[in-house]
Amino acid sequence: MYAKFYKYRWQYLMILPGVVLLLLFSYIPMAGIQVAFRDFQIGSSIWNSPWVGLDNFSFFQDPQFLTVVKNTLYISVLKFVFGFPAPILLALLINEVTRPVFKRFVQSVSYLPHFFSWIVVAYILQSFLTLDGGLVNQLITKTGGEPVFFLGSTEWFRPMVVFSGLWKETGWNTILYLAAITTIDPQLYESAKVEGAGKLAQIRHITIPGILPTISIVLILSIPSLITVGMDQIYPLMNSANQEVADVLDTYILRSGLQQGYFGMATAVGLISSLISLVLVVSTNQLSRKINGEGLW
Repeated sequence: MYAKFYKYRWQYLMILPGVVLLLLFSYIPMAGIQVAFRDFQIGSSIWNSPWVGLDNFSFFQDPQFLTVVKNTLYISVLKFVFGFPAPILLALLINEVTRPVFKRFVQSVSYLPHFFSWIVVAYILQSFLTLDGGLVNQLITKTGGEPVFFLGSTEWFRPMVVFSGLWKETGWNTILYLAAITTIDPQLYESAKVEGAGKLAQIRHITIPGILPTISIVLILSIPSLITVGMDQIYPLMNSANQEVADVLDTYILRSGLQQGYFGMATAVGLISSLISLVLVVSTNQLSRKINGEGLW
């Protein structure tokens, strides 16, 4: 045991910072889960707060909570349906570009939005979509239409969230698929050309099966996002006019915990969300292993 540890001592040393960070920010804070079962108030200790059992889980009877869950599922399903296949399609298209200079240009341009914070993205959307001087509304009025209050519309909020997510993350998410494509044996494509297979046939029978294990792993890792749609994206775009469709679990937890002081209830909502995400990940992993024999574990 010691000899094996000494042999790989430098490898263990390299992963040590990651292990320490995981313990500090992921495992030790799990002691705070007990807030979901206590009447915790600012200024008191978690350990000395009164134990209230399941009283903090009364949010299940709140009609607003049901609306929040519906909004969360609605937005998350839309983001998943459009967001999951988008980087795969883009990776397939980039892979077919034959000119190296143009290929690198497309990759760089598609990656760039990932490095913008959601605050910057929200500001860009407001600049384009605002009623007062927004480029989109200027185009609408010049073509004879009426200005649209995109930022306060319950009809346009969800498409705006989906589109901004695609614009920001699609290019970055192609990295894994492009890396997976490079591992495919080029001789398979040469053999397919000899057999008379066209580009679409090569993609269907060689490229997609070659990156299928990567697709399976990304799918498993993406499933928990069905519960957490991303407060950093939703919150900057949410206002009193679109809150009816914009209020999701993340913003509900933020509002209940930090703004209203219901720390126990906010922790309880977060605990339920984490348990559901865990069940989804385990179930998806088992399903993936049964279908194609690939999984995270």
